[in-house]
Amino acid sequence: MTKKTLYIIRHGETDLNKAGIVQGRGMNTDLNETGRKQAESFFRAYKNVSFDKIYTSVLKRTHQTVQGFIDSGIPWEQLSGLDEMAWGDYEGKAVSEETRGRFKKIMQSWKEGDLDVRFENGESPNEVQARQKEAVKIIMSHSEESTILICMHGRAMRLLLCLLSNLSLTEMDKYPHRNTTLYRVNYDGEKFHIVDFNNTDHLKFLV
Repeated sequence: MTKKTLYIIRHGETDLNKAGIVQGRGMNTDLNETGRKQAESFFRAYKNVSFDKIYTSVLKRTHQTVQGFIDSGIPWEQLSGLDEMAWGDYEGKAVSEETRGRFKKIMQSWKEGDLDVRFENGESPNEVQARQKEAVKIIMSHSEESTILICMHGRAMRLLLCLLSNLSLTEMDKYPHRNTTLYRVNYDGEKFHIVDFNNTDHLKFLV
Protein backbone atom coordinates (compact mmCIF):
# COMPACT_ATOMS: atom_id res chain seq x y z
CA MET A 1 0.00 0.00 0.00
CA THR A 2 1.14 3.56 -0.75
CA LYS A 3 3.08 5.47 1.89
CA LYS A 4 1.10 8.21 3.60
CA THR A 5 1.45 10.93 6.22
CA LEU A 6 -1.59 11.60 8.40
CA TYR A 7 -1.89 14.85 10.36
CA ILE A 8 -4.52 13.97 12.99
CA ILE A 9 -5.85 16.82 15.11
CA ARG A 10 -8.54 17.32 17.69
CA HIS A 11 -11.08 20.10 17.09
CA GLY A 12 -10.80 23.51 18.75
CA GLU A 13 -12.45 24.49 22.02
CA THR A 14 -16.23 24.74 22.43
CA ASP A 15 -18.17 26.23 25.34
CA LEU A 16 -18.94 22.70 26.57
CA ASN A 17 -15.21 21.85 26.53
CA LYS A 18 -14.56 24.98 28.56
CA ALA A 19 -17.23 24.02 31.09
CA GLY A 20 -15.98 20.42 31.35
CA ILE A 21 -19.26 19.04 30.00
CA VAL A 22 -19.26 15.88 27.88
CA GLN A 23 -20.24 16.52 24.25
CA GLY A 24 -20.07 13.22 22.45
CA ARG A 25 -21.47 12.32 19.07
CA GLY A 26 -24.92 13.68 19.81
CA MET A 27 -23.86 17.28 20.53
CA ASN A 28 -23.25 19.29 17.35
CA THR A 29 -21.66 22.33 18.97
CA ASP A 30 -19.77 25.32 17.50
CA LEU A 31 -16.26 26.46 18.34
CA ASN A 32 -16.11 29.31 20.83
CA GLU A 33 -13.82 32.33 20.46
CA THR A 34 -10.82 30.46 21.90
CA GLY A 35 -11.52 27.53 19.58
CA ARG A 36 -11.59 29.81 16.55
CA LYS A 37 -8.24 31.30 17.59
CA GLN A 38 -6.78 27.82 18.06
CA ALA A 39 -8.00 26.88 14.57
CA GLU A 40 -6.44 30.02 13.11
CA SER A 41 -3.13 29.31 14.88
CA PHE A 42 -3.07 25.77 13.52
CA PHE A 43 -3.82 27.07 10.02
CA ARG A 44 -1.03 29.62 10.19
CA ALA A 45 1.45 26.97 11.35
CA TYR A 46 0.52 24.32 8.74
CA LYS A 47 -0.93 26.22 5.76
CA ASN A 48 2.18 25.50 3.69
CA VAL A 49 1.84 21.72 4.03
CA SER A 50 0.66 20.30 0.68
CA PHE A 51 -2.39 18.40 1.91
CA ASP A 52 -4.03 16.23 -0.74
CA LYS A 53 -7.26 15.71 1.20
CA ILE A 54 -9.08 16.70 4.39
CA TYR A 55 -11.19 14.21 6.34
CA THR A 56 -13.40 15.28 9.24
CA SER A 57 -16.20 13.86 11.31
CA VAL A 58 -19.73 14.95 10.37
CA LEU A 59 -19.85 17.31 13.40
CA LYS A 60 -19.39 21.00 12.65
CA ARG A 61 -16.77 21.66 15.33
CA THR A 62 -14.32 19.65 13.22
CA HIS A 63 -15.32 21.46 10.01
CA GLN A 64 -14.86 24.84 11.69
CA THR A 65 -11.40 23.87 12.98
CA VAL A 66 -10.04 23.19 9.48
CA GLN A 67 -12.14 25.80 7.64
CA GLY A 68 -9.03 27.71 6.54
CA PHE A 69 -7.76 24.63 4.70
CA ILE A 70 -11.19 23.91 3.21
CA ASP A 71 -11.44 27.51 2.01
CA SER A 72 -8.04 27.19 0.32
CA GLY A 73 -9.57 24.58 -2.01
CA ILE A 74 -8.28 21.30 -0.57
CA PRO A 75 -10.75 18.44 -1.25
CA TRP A 76 -12.79 17.59 1.87
CA GLU A 77 -14.79 14.55 2.90
CA GLN A 78 -16.88 13.90 6.02
CA LEU A 79 -16.78 10.42 7.54
CA SER A 80 -19.16 9.43 10.35
CA GLY A 81 -16.58 6.86 11.40
CA LEU A 82 -14.49 9.78 12.71
CA ASP A 83 -17.30 11.07 14.97
CA GLU A 84 -16.77 11.31 18.71
CA MET A 85 -17.84 8.43 20.91
CA ALA A 86 -21.54 8.61 21.77
CA TRP A 87 -21.77 9.17 25.53
CA GLY A 88 -25.52 8.55 25.50
CA ASP A 89 -27.58 9.91 28.38
CA TYR A 90 -24.57 11.78 29.81
CA GLU A 91 -24.06 14.10 26.83
CA GLY A 92 -24.57 17.77 27.63
CA LYS A 93 -25.14 17.16 31.34
CA ALA A 94 -23.57 19.41 33.93
CA VAL A 95 -20.77 17.78 35.93
CA SER A 96 -21.94 16.36 39.26
CA GLU A 97 -20.64 13.90 41.84
CA GLU A 98 -22.94 11.27 40.33
CA THR A 99 -21.64 11.75 36.77
CA ARG A 100 -18.02 11.91 37.97
CA GLY A 101 -18.44 8.63 39.84
CA ARG A 102 -20.10 6.95 36.87
CA PHE A 103 -17.36 8.11 34.52
CA LYS A 104 -14.65 6.90 36.86
CA LYS A 105 -16.26 3.48 37.10
CA ILE A 106 -16.65 3.07 33.34
CA MET A 107 -13.11 4.29 32.62
CA GLN A 108 -11.81 1.74 35.11
CA SER A 109 -13.80 -1.01 33.36
CA TRP A 110 -12.20 -0.05 30.05
CA LYS A 111 -8.73 -0.02 31.59
CA GLU A 112 -9.38 -3.51 32.95
CA GLY A 113 -10.33 -4.76 29.50
CA ASP A 114 -14.13 -4.65 29.50
CA LEU A 115 -14.35 -2.73 26.23
CA ASP A 116 -18.03 -3.48 25.59
CA VAL A 117 -19.15 -1.36 28.57
CA ARG A 118 -20.93 1.85 27.59
CA PHE A 119 -23.07 4.60 29.03
CA GLU A 120 -26.84 4.20 28.65
CA ASN A 121 -27.71 4.79 24.98
CA GLY A 122 -24.04 5.41 24.21
CA GLU A 123 -21.24 3.51 22.46
CA SER A 124 -18.55 1.20 23.76
CA PRO A 125 -14.88 1.50 22.71
CA ASN A 126 -15.27 -1.66 20.60
CA GLU A 127 -18.24 -0.15 18.75
CA VAL A 128 -16.34 3.06 18.04
CA GLN A 129 -13.33 1.11 16.78
CA ALA A 130 -15.55 -0.91 14.42
CA ARG A 131 -16.70 2.26 12.63
CA GLN A 132 -13.17 3.69 12.72
CA LYS A 133 -11.89 0.63 10.87
CA GLU A 134 -14.31 1.44 8.05
CA ALA A 135 -13.14 5.08 8.01
CA VAL A 136 -9.46 4.04 7.90
CA LYS A 137 -10.23 1.63 5.04
CA ILE A 138 -11.71 4.53 3.03
CA ILE A 139 -8.83 6.89 3.85
CA MET A 140 -6.14 4.34 3.01
CA SER A 141 -7.85 3.22 -0.22
CA HIS A 142 -6.95 6.43 -2.06
CA SER A 143 -3.41 5.84 -3.32
CA GLU A 144 -3.31 9.32 -4.89
CA GLU A 145 -3.63 10.96 -1.45
CA SER A 146 -0.27 10.92 0.30
CA THR A 147 -0.54 13.82 2.79
CA ILE A 148 -3.80 13.93 4.69
CA LEU A 149 -5.34 16.20 7.34
CA ILE A 150 -7.82 14.53 9.70
CA CYS A 151 -9.84 16.51 12.24
CA MET A 152 -11.76 14.57 14.87
CA HIS A 153 -12.45 14.34 18.61
CA GLY A 154 -10.55 13.62 21.83
CA ARG A 155 -11.76 10.21 22.96
CA ALA A 156 -12.22 9.00 19.39
CA MET A 157 -8.69 10.15 18.55
CA ARG A 158 -7.29 8.09 21.42
CA LEU A 159 -9.09 5.02 20.10
CA LEU A 160 -7.93 5.66 16.53
CA LEU A 161 -4.29 5.99 17.64
CA CYS A 162 -4.59 2.63 19.41
CA LEU A 163 -5.97 1.14 16.20
CA LEU A 164 -3.19 2.57 14.04
CA SER A 165 -0.50 1.58 16.57
CA ASN A 166 -1.95 -1.93 16.85
CA LEU A 167 -2.46 -1.50 20.60
CA SER A 168 -5.27 -2.75 22.80
CA LEU A 169 -7.92 -0.12 23.46
CA THR A 170 -7.07 -0.54 27.16
CA GLU A 171 -4.04 1.64 26.30
CA MET A 172 -6.14 4.60 25.10
CA ASP A 173 -5.10 6.90 27.95
CA LYS A 174 -1.47 6.87 26.81
CA TYR A 175 -2.45 9.43 24.17
CA PRO A 176 -2.99 12.80 25.89
CA HIS A 177 -4.64 15.66 24.05
CA ARG A 178 -5.95 19.17 24.28
CA ASN A 179 -7.90 21.19 21.75
CA THR A 180 -6.10 21.19 18.34
CA THR A 181 -3.42 18.76 19.56
CA LEU A 182 -1.57 17.25 16.59
CA TYR A 183 -0.47 13.65 16.18
CA ARG A 184 1.49 13.14 12.94
CA VAL A 185 1.53 9.53 11.80
CA ASN A 186 3.58 8.04 8.95
CA TYR A 187 2.53 4.91 7.10
CA ASP A 188 5.51 3.16 5.53
CA GLY A 189 3.49 0.78 3.36
CA GLU A 190 3.16 -1.80 6.12
CA LYS A 191 2.92 -0.10 9.52
CA PHE A 192 1.91 3.18 11.09
CA HIS A 193 4.47 5.15 13.13
CA ILE A 194 3.66 8.15 15.34
CA VAL A 195 6.34 10.72 14.56
CA ASP A 196 4.79 13.74 16.27
CA PHE A 197 3.21 13.08 19.68
CA ASN A 198 0.68 15.48 21.26
CA ASN A 199 2.21 18.49 19.49
CA THR A 200 0.72 21.86 20.49
CA ASP A 201 3.61 24.08 19.32
CA HIS A 202 1.22 25.99 17.04
CA LEU A 203 -0.64 27.30 20.09
CA LYS A 204 2.39 29.48 20.82
CA PHE A 205 1.05 31.60 17.94
CA LEU A 206 -2.33 32.01 19.65
CA VAL A 207 -3.50 35.59 19.18
